[in-house]
Amino acid sequence: MDTAHVTYLGGLRTEATHIRSGRTIQTDAPPDNQGLGEAFSPSDLLATSLASCVMTIMGIAARDKNIPLNGLKARVIKHMTPAPRRVERVEVHLELAGEGLGDREKSILENAARTCPVARSLREDLVQDIHFNYV
Repeated sequence: MDTAHVTYLGGLRTEATHIRSGRTIQTDAPPDNQGLGEAFSPSDLLATSLASCVMTIMGIAARDKNIPLNGLKARVIKHMTPAPRRVERVEVHLELAGEGLGDREKSILENAARTCPVARSLREDLVQDIHFNYV
């Protein structure tokens, strides 16, 4: 079954429709690559997908192990190489409530984060800096 249908809208923009839900997202080329930067760029989505996947897999691990997962948020920073253009590093800064989490629970969550499907699918030379801040 198809995952998505993507339409080129012109002006370096696309619209992707998720087949199962019907929800859409748009992309726009970034200003440093001839676009307006009025939406996520495709490489922004790649970086953001890593954070979303990390958080989803942490959520599964937390649910399965009865670990509280409160206030989980992520900040994503994407680093590009100039030529050839590609994502060279993605920083994911996670913040979550640490109250009630021991070393074992933190280890379970951090291992889940680092082994999410997106993380495993990216090129080995794309640096994935995943940071955990327990507040």
